Amino acid sequence: MSSFEQKHFSTCTLCEAMCGIEVTTIDREILSIVGDKQNPFSEGHVCPKAMALKDLYDDPERLKQPLEKTATGWQAISWEVAFDKVAERLFSVQQQYGKDAVGMYLGNPNAHNMGSILFGPYFYRALKSHNRYSATSVDQLPHHIVSRQLFGHQSQIPIPDIDHTDYFMIIGGNPLASNGSIMTVPHIKRRLKAIQGRGGKVVVIDPKKSETADLSSEHHFIKPGTDALLMLAMLNTLFSKRWLKPGILLDYAPDLLAVETYVQAYPAARVAPVVGMSEQQIEALVHDFSAAPSAVCYGRMGASVQAFGTLTQYLIMLLNMLTGNLDRPGGMMFTQPAADYLPHSGRGSIGQYHSRVRKLPAFAGEYPVSALAEEITTPGEGQIKAMVIGAGNPVLTTPNGPQLDKAFTGLDFMVAVDFYITETSRHANIILPPVTSLERDHYDVIFHNFAVRNSAKYSSAIFPPEENTYTDWQIYLSLTERLDRLNGSEIKHYKALWAKEPKGVVDDLLKSSRYEYNGQGLSLQVLLDQPHGIDLGPLRPDLPAAIYHANKKIELAFDYFMADLNRLEQHFFSGKVQQPNTLSLIGRRHLKTNNSWLHNSPRMVKGTNNGLSRCTAQINPADAARHVIADGQMMVVTSRVGQVTLPAEITDKIMAGVISIPHGWGHNKKGSRWSVAEQHAGVSVNDLTDEMVLDELSGNAVLNGVPVNIEPA
Repeated sequence: MSSFEQKHFSTCTLCEAMCGIEVTTIDREILSIVGDKQNPFSEGHVCPKAMALKDLYDDPERLKQPLEKTATGWQAISWEVAFDKVAERLFSVQQQYGKDAVGMYLGNPNAHNMGSILFGPYFYRALKSHNRYSATSVDQLPHHIVSRQLFGHQSQIPIPDIDHTDYFMIIGGNPLASNGSIMTVPHIKRRLKAIQGRGGKVVVIDPKKSETADLSSEHHFIKPGTDALLMLAMLNTLFSKRWLKPGILLDYAPDLLAVETYVQAYPAARVAPVVGMSEQQIEALVHDFSAAPSAVCYGRMGASVQAFGTLTQYLIMLLNMLTGNLDRPGGMMFTQPAADYLPHSGRGSIGQYHSRVRKLPAFAGEYPVSALAEEITTPGEGQIKAMVIGAGNPVLTTPNGPQLDKAFTGLDFMVAVDFYITETSRHANIILPPVTSLERDHYDVIFHNFAVRNSAKYSSAIFPPEENTYTDWQIYLSLTERLDRLNGSEIKHYKALWAKEPKGVVDDLLKSSRYEYNGQGLSLQVLLDQPHGIDLGPLRPDLPAAIYHANKKIELAFDYFMADLNRLEQHFFSGKVQQPNTLSLIGRRHLKTNNSWLHNSPRMVKGTNNGLSRCTAQINPADAARHVIADGQMMVVTSRVGQVTLPAEITDKIMAGVISIPHGWGHNKKGSRWSVAEQHAGVSVNDLTDEMVLDELSGNAVLNGVPVNIEPA
């Protein structure tokens, strides 16, 4: 049979932007990946990461069959043997030490995988362990807690209506590098320029003048970790100047004006010296925001992963509400996804149980990942003896990575669902590799919920899975059946799940949708008949329907959030002075490598920055001069928990007193897979971050504002 070119219309799964892609193939060879110009959501936009899909698919080092660690190295084993051994080892550990002796960590790629999202929970429940962890608590946990308290559901997170706003304030976010983030937004540069083109403003507040700040109308430096203070001063100014206009939102949050009592102690004059801005700057920001016909304040990664990240995100939401910019065009708006999983998912419990060692509260069934190492190394009832790692690399991506790296060596057993031997999965006894995203169907169950415009698209697998390979959901369901059988549980319903598949669940969600297309209800078949996707219109006001509380009111939860003001007051105004030679560490992301798992594509990590690897320590010229460090010189960075050595990059785009090291690097661990030249290995910023320092309100990790010292190498 002769080969011929085929074009497939799919979706890039390597970030949150949901860009449509056109993939040209011959047989099982990828000839090209370009943006799908007929996709109504992304309209042909695609970033350089899309080509990494080809790299991962073609990579000869990608695992395609289970591996077992033996005395003589990794050995290939059959799937049936692997499934049996994993289930039996997990069951044996739990029989000997109790259910909580098995821990689980889920990484970021699971959110981009409909099979993991929809069928993975069957496996997690079958384990019956409280020791669950994920990337959530090194990222967006504050967003979830704010939404759970205010709106009644952890994932009912309103997002900026970027296409209709007149004033876009970005705090600690760099959407030009992330393509959004809890804001699914292809063509971000075009959309930001469109705001300015219609006479609006884009304002960035960040310790680093990022790519987004370069494009902005205004950029303001702020000292890392002080965003909550800035927001308190902005709210204080809003009340003192009587610039607030909550409008109809008072119908849904009748106690909203009581915020004034809590912010009275934080006038701009008191706060300005601490945050590194002037009183006049703060007042001007509030004036312009409140005077704009529509405005939205959006805080992201930098605002979340700090000591007061949850309070900051809460105060950001209050600013939007007090200016009438929640649930209105151009403000913070709720999405209306076609396949809406929220009514069928957990709303998010807070503090129903606590971790064994530090008594940290669980949220939505997960403990803060900063507690994981101590739960493995501390003896006693409930000690973790075995781990399941699902598409994650916490040795590189969570605080004090070396401590966790060492802790993993003491486990009785580890299984990793991953198609690479990473810095984490190298500790596994068995690795179960799923297929790549090009070999499985895809629907963005999660990210349609954060999209700046409503749409729907189903992407069929570009290639049928190779013989004797499994998708993630098939791996998890196979393990679940075996675990339940060993536990003597009823397993009849699994036959129906195998038949239904995740796509059947998506079909059910679509059929219960609020939308129609060409006079008929949505369904999987309708989307299959429209391979480029369907546009479902702009975001629309959705109160009170968007509220999950039974009384249909926004619960402001002052007792929960504002109680953190005592800690904030002590932290910033107790008279403690930062040591003069100490810098504040912040992270950063690059467009090509905005998560560690993209480093498995050589083309994503190669390339230099002024002759240096992109893994550099960016510092201000004043700090470089004070420490006698030249541009490109190797420098040593030391924190309470560790030390790294990397090249200095001197730039006035970093605020004085701040140092920035990118996230996701550090591929120098013996035994991990790494085929890129050694100079691109970089260092892990999480060799410096401190697992003992948390946002106490949520348990989220503190990755920004970490005190460090520097010196020439």
